[in-house]
Amino acid sequence: MTVLVLGGTAEARDLAARLHERAIPVVSSLAGRVSRPRLPVGEVRIGGFGGVEGLTAWLREHRVQAVVDATHPFAERIGANAFHAARAAGVPLLRLARPGWQPADGDRWHWTADLEEAAALLPGLGERVFLTSGRQGLAAFADLDPLWFLIRCVDPPNQPLPRRYELVLDRGPYRLDGERALMTEHDIDVLVTKDSGGAMTAAKLAAARELGLPVVVVRRPPRPSTTETPAVEAAVEWILNQ
Repeated sequence: MTVLVLGGTAEARDLAARLHERAIPVVSSLAGRVSRPRLPVGEVRIGGFGGVEGLTAWLREHRVQAVVDATHPFAERIGANAFHAARAAGVPLLRLARPGWQPADGDRWHWTADLEEAAALLPGLGERVFLTSGRQGLAAFADLDPLWFLIRCVDPPNQPLPRRYELVLDRGPYRLDGERALMTEHDIDVLVTKDSGGAMTAAKLAAARELGLPVVVVRRPPRPSTTETPAVEAAVEWILNQ
């Protein structure tokens, strides 16, 4: 069989490696939004498909027998496209989704539905913001002139940006001591993050807990209902049963 893995996550790379070990042909698709992505083993395709119709045609042309959507929890567009394209092409679809983060004792979390709601909440929580929501959607914070932002993302963000900010270009995994030092050095008094889940970027939450800082957490967008698992090994078993 040929398997299409919609990737860009650590789980997607792990899945591609395990399928490669079993000599199962796999094509990993990356959106191309990061300039230097971590590449999985095996064949890699970078770029969009051209919406639902383009992805449906690609699945048929390449005789794909299973699709695994292992994209980032906030990649809602490709998630929706995968759902509708797989249904149109008659190809089984699995969502490989890492679990979201859960608050622990001592956490001061404030959940929001989106970045706009997060921005509206900030003035009442702090003045020096550690903004770790990625480079997409930073315009939501552009009008908060009284606040200062430490913005961390992998690639340089697009305009508009907040008036007062410092930019850090970096990628995980991050360590607790590093996150604690970064927040302390910049006098951070509130953290903003998306509920991405996973261990690679979770150290900032532990650091905020230790420092007693409030955390604004953006909830994951809804996804179409389909077969889902949080475990890579379970995804391998699902593929083998197709």
